[in-house]
Amino acid sequence: MIVTVNGADREVAEGATVADVVAALGLPGSGIAVALDGEVVPRAAHGTTAVPAGSALEVLTAVQGG
Repeated sequence: MIVTVNGADREVAEGATVADVVAALGLPGSGIAVALDGEVVPRAAHGTTAVPAGSALEVLTAVQGG
């Protein structure tokens, strides 16, 4: 199925969770924030929140610096 991740269409497995998509992006499970269709998904819910076909995910990583 196709979902939009950070503005780009991406093929993900049917029934994928937020955690599955984050792992497919090669990102760590911590130090990130995820919004699904504009709603923030708490980190504790990443493994249980399904990503429906046609949805939009925004994944942001924390950056240190000054």
